[in-house]
Amino acid sequence: MNEYLSQEAVQEISPVVLAYIGDAVFELAVRTHIVADGHRKVKDIHLDTVALVKAESQAKVIRQMFDQLSEEEQAIVKRGRNAKSGVPKHAGINDYRMSTGFEALLGFHYLRGDTDRLAYLIKLALAAEKESRNPMRGEP
Repeated sequence: MNEYLSQEAVQEISPVVLAYIGDAVFELAVRTHIVADGHRKVKDIHLDTVALVKAESQAKVIRQMFDQLSEEEQAIVKRGRNAKSGVPKHAGINDYRMSTGFEALLGFHYLRGDTDRLAYLIKLALAAEKESRNPMRGEP
């Protein structure tokens, strides 16, 4: 089912197309993560998924993890961020562009078949988002 591409082939794909793939990959990962947390109504699963995959959340996550990325990964994020794309409907332009960079990064790793790195980045993103929604109160 998965047809992975060479490094060279992935480099030639438009960052908007990488983001298109990355968007689908991240949404499926988020849905799976939420469903694995336990039995819930589909409406609640949907609302939680939307909260995690919206541009604002993705932009926050990629800004937090950017310094932990390799130079190559940072370049992919920048290509995605700077790519010409549509006008955001429900997000500020800066968040929209950063989220496009995040999605391009995920699409890049998915298409290369780098599943270990992809899983790590998704896990990092979910942990960062969870932390931002439930910060520790500094209690012992």
